[in-house]
Amino acid sequence: MKFTELDWTNWQPRETATLMFVRMDGMVLLIRKLKGMGTGLINAPGGRVDPGETPEQGAIRETQEELRVTPLGVKEAGVLNFRFTNGYSLRCHVFTASAYEGVPSPTPEAIPLWMDERDMPYGQMWADDRLWYPLVLEGRHFDGRFLFDDGVMIGAELDVAPPPDGAATPAAAKPDLKIPTSEPAPDGYEG
Repeated sequence: MKFTELDWTNWQPRETATLMFVRMDGMVLLIRKLKGMGTGLINAPGGRVDPGETPEQGAIRETQEELRVTPLGVKEAGVLNFRFTNGYSLRCHVFTASAYEGVPSPTPEAIPLWMDERDMPYGQMWADDRLWYPLVLEGRHFDGRFLFDDGVMIGAELDVAPPPDGAATPAAAKPDLKIPTSEPAPDGYEG
């Protein structure tokens, strides 16, 4: 399967999920995932949206379940569409929060980790995160499409909104990122 052969116009996800990045004073609340998709990786709290929930409601619920905190000041940051070579597909709504209530606590699903946003542990995260998380830092909305073969990203494309204040940023020079690859990444590629 090649990224360039996918029809993203008519693509429909099998499931809808969320990520919630609680960001405060240059730090972000992440998790070490203990079970489910991405076990062992560092990610934001999140998970599947339940029937009858909006993505925002699902993101808040998942953060409460995984870390025992309630995000406040929630805003949508972007949307990620994933296709896997095994046929699985997922749409992920990415949110940020500017505060929270409660005390971040370990659960059977996750261990809380505060990280400096200037030193994100991309080598321990999903390969696509390094492409779009810098846009979160810039406050730029994004819409991404990604093809994965197990944990290896083999294609990516991002549509990126202009900076919110119109100011130039490093990513502003190129508003769209397209990385369609037709071959798997080389051995040893970590994203």
